[in-house]
Amino acid sequence: MQIKIINKSSHDLPSYETIASAGMDLRAHISETIILKPLERAIVKTGLFIELPIGYEAQVRPRSGLAAKKGITVLNTPGTVDADYRGEIGVILVNLSNEDFAVENGERIAQLVIAKHERAEWKQVDELSETSRGQGGFGSTGTK
Repeated sequence: MQIKIINKSSHDLPSYETIASAGMDLRAHISETIILKPLERAIVKTGLFIELPIGYEAQVRPRSGLAAKKGITVLNTPGTVDADYRGEIGVILVNLSNEDFAVENGERIAQLVIAKHERAEWKQVDELSETSRGQGGFGSTGTK
């Protein structure tokens, strides 16, 4: 699949690091360092603009290394870039650690996954079919 992209940053295009990678790293495209204090959030621009085909979305997801080592994650995970959006891709980063975190230009801040999706039509009914789970949710199936 080919996707049209405009890259206004000085960084390479996102790419897959391995043959089996699902996501491509997104890099910060900023003119000055952003300091995220504990529990602070910021929209970090990437300099990337894309044109997805209808039926696809781009999901902005955290990088596991940043989350595990630094407590930095993407606030609205996954963030969705719709096929009709033509603006710059931004990443809402949040600092869940107890220490300041510096976001530098070119730093890998998130990953982008291209995913196919379906459009649903609602069919209003009076009742739903029975299942063994029923209305159990939020941990009702246990933890082990």
